[in-house]
Amino acid sequence: MSTTPSVPYRLEFSVEVPGTPEQVWQAIATAKGMSAWFLPTELEEREGGSLHFAMGPEMGSDGHVTAWDPPHRIAYEEDWAALMGQEPDALSPLTSEFLVEARSGGTCVVRVTSSGFGTGADWESEFWDDMGTSWLPFFDNLRLYLAHFPGQEATQLEVSASHPGDEEALWSALRDALGLGGEGETIEVLGSTGTVERLGERQALIRLTAPVPGMLTVFARADGEGTAAAGVRAYLFSADAADHVQREEPAWQAWLRGLTVHAD
Repeated sequence: MSTTPSVPYRLEFSVEVPGTPEQVWQAIATAKGMSAWFLPTELEEREGGSLHFAMGPEMGSDGHVTAWDPPHRIAYEEDWAALMGQEPDALSPLTSEFLVEARSGGTCVVRVTSSGFGTGADWESEFWDDMGTSWLPFFDNLRLYLAHFPGQEATQLEVSASHPGDEEALWSALRDALGLGGEGETIEVLGSTGTVERLGERQALIRLTAPVPGMLTVFARADGEGTAAAGVRAYLFSADAADHVQREEPAWQAWLRGLTVHAD
């Protein structure tokens, strides 16, 4: 049976964001910029440059830049087979392209395309469905970053905790614990104050205003057979953000572990 990758997969979307093409380029095509709204990123800023996205302890995605045309177009390839633990020739590279188009009124449209070829396995279509669901919310982060923190370097805090049950019940527990109402409302949690910017499916984006300015995403996701994970990821923008993370990370971990989840 041949495993030659021949089944096409594709994900396309566009987002309008504030800023000049140069500001948007800094956010989508530099390690400092990508790390401020996406995952911790290492990037050699040139065609052929290496690329690494950190996805957790000892987990990440490696690739290289295939197109570099500041401030309009960047494309890169990731090793999809290695990321998914497949044979090297089982899958094509995962290709992503970002196009930046200036609009009147001080905004830009970012057009994003990701594509690859597989063998048609069930898990491949699930991968693409999950990719869209998990990737799109980051572009709300990008919009918020460019609106309030353009050009700034982020310090990230990320913790999660697993609970028995499904992600819907866990998200309900998260919403209750945070006192999440609607978009535009103020919330306070663990000494931090912020405004709810976006409520999505089992996730929320909060702009933090005190004591450290930044962005906070909270989410619930399936974590395995019969379990779900609650997580927080913060991008903090201040000189003392690293000290704040070191001090507050254990409290967030304990808070997530202490959530009370009610069975349906």
